[in-house]
Amino acid sequence: MRITRRGFLGALGLAGLGAAGFGPLLATPNQTAELLRSTARLPRPFTAPLPIPPQVTGDRVTITQRQAEQEILPGLRTPIFGYDGRWPGPTVVSRAGRPTVVTHVNDLPVPVAVHLHGGHTPPEHDGYPTDLVRDRHDYVYPGTQRAATLWYHDHRMDFTGPQVYRGLAGFHLVRDDEEDALPLPRGDREIPLMITDRAFAEDGSFAYPSLDPELRRPGVAEDFMEGVLGDVVLVNGAPWPVLEVDAVRYRFRILNASNARRYLLALRPGAPLVQIGSDGGLLDAPVTHTELPVAPGERFDVVVDFAGFAPGSDVTLRNLLGDGTTSDVMRFRVVRTATDDSAVPPVLSRVERLDPGRAVRTREWRFSLEHHGDRHLWTVNGDRFAPDRPQAEPLLGQIEIWRIVSDAHHPFHVHLNPFQVLARRGHPPSPSDAGWKDTVDVRPHEYVDLAVRFTDYAGRYVVHCHNLEHEDMAMMAAFTTR
Repeated sequence: MRITRRGFLGALGLAGLGAAGFGPLLATPNQTAELLRSTARLPRPFTAPLPIPPQVTGDRVTITQRQAEQEILPGLRTPIFGYDGRWPGPTVVSRAGRPTVVTHVNDLPVPVAVHLHGGHTPPEHDGYPTDLVRDRHDYVYPGTQRAATLWYHDHRMDFTGPQVYRGLAGFHLVRDDEEDALPLPRGDREIPLMITDRAFAEDGSFAYPSLDPELRRPGVAEDFMEGVLGDVVLVNGAPWPVLEVDAVRYRFRILNASNARRYLLALRPGAPLVQIGSDGGLLDAPVTHTELPVAPGERFDVVVDFAGFAPGSDVTLRNLLGDGTTSDVMRFRVVRTATDDSAVPPVLSRVERLDPGRAVRTREWRFSLEHHGDRHLWTVNGDRFAPDRPQAEPLLGQIEIWRIVSDAHHPFHVHLNPFQVLARRGHPPSPSDAGWKDTVDVRPHEYVDLAVRFTDYAGRYVVHCHNLEHEDMAMMAAFTTR
């Protein structure tokens, strides 16, 4: 659905600012972003097998960031920026309570900053946007956190969007004894699913409105400041893939690594998505969804039981917010019966509840479009990002209430510690808000209340919108823990 620039600004309550500085806008009730359409010939859905990224384990891991080419669309080679020259990058597997050192070697023509999204990490190893790496850097991850599905991606100031779009993203899984003791599906029945969208030029290259002086590529990034949507849905780097499964339970670690696209996932024919974990690890009890909303940066750990489907059945993971080529995500093909000793227990973990009655203060973070000089910028509390000017100085160990106020779709992400969602517009949170979160979808003209407590590490961190084009257009704020 296309609307005028004035209509988009009016929806934000900013029509009086006019349309200066804006390119064409795509705004639907479900997305704040601009659609890029592919000119490459696209494959039929459900013909590519689902790739599984290789795993790397150990207390010391080395990953080299380099340019490569990857066959994403059949018969075409797509230039990528890849961790170890692949997209997604290798899945790093670490153990809670054991420090892991990941050495990143930069063989790219641009600087990088690696952020472990969801990591409980000292500030010097968090991938602060201005802590740029041109050669190599040892990132030390202490492992002082629960088992969870994390991911690592580039966080270079002003260029996170194009560098993630070109391929700089991968999973990082933390395991612990509590999770290992549960009878959940494991081995080849535990599968990470990185969902992204991309647009492709005729030669197979990624279509992205890049503006990067390091590469001497002029671009029109500001015309896409509302966010970039692609018309091809990929899972683990493959377009609309298919996975052959047994008629048993599977555990899927779902990550929305898209720059701006939101998804509403559902299985057709219908089957429940049983959520067992969120951004920050296991829930206390399973939550059953028939439809699961997933904003950029969010992770959902779900179990799907295919036992009710006969061999030969196809089960499609649909995107109910999509249309045309973006309405399908992937397909599961049930190929055989098999024994299954897995289960989803009614109690998964003991999740500490942050008591809002013990909060020492309430802060408001306002995410909005503002006019700065002759430009429009996405801002936090009316200001553009200033790396050396913190907007908050929370004390370690203290609980605070944070109210996130939004004018459009803004997935809010905080570094260092997860939070708990207390309310949406003063009402109980959504079922998908359960557990420890580090990213929450804040919708147009909505406010969301969070309980936040930072621990262990003093230093500078950031909050930001995880629509990466919003982040790159200044929608980020520094805070310093003390």
